[in-house]
Amino acid sequence: QVQLVESGGGLVQAGGSLRLSCAASRSIFSIKTMGWYRQAPGKQREWAAVITNVDTTRYADSVKGRFTISRENAKNTVYLQINNLKPEDTAVYYCYIDDGPTRYWGQGTQVTVSS
Repeated sequence: QVQLVESGGGLVQAGGSLRLSCAASRSIFSIKTMGWYRQAPGKQREWAAVITNVDTTRYADSVKGRFTISRENAKNTVYLQINNLKPEDTAVYYCYIDDGPTRYWGQGTQVTVSS
């Protein structure tokens, strides 16, 4: 069992930046994949980014070039740096980890971008 706690969301003006954090309750050293989804109001949850245990990263086309995912094993934390925020980035952002066959989710952090 792993608990994930996201933080770093908030209200920001378009063009601004945020760094979201996702802290795990135990070591993530052996975790092969960690990532982020987001869910905008009235829409389905959308995958955004993933990072592997060898720091391979992939991004959804909609966020490529503005989002950067990273992980810090010593702090059991995965980050999502979001630059040049747009109103359409407004969503609840959820982190996840894949621990073998089990996917664990955080509770989400709200990002609101004003125009």
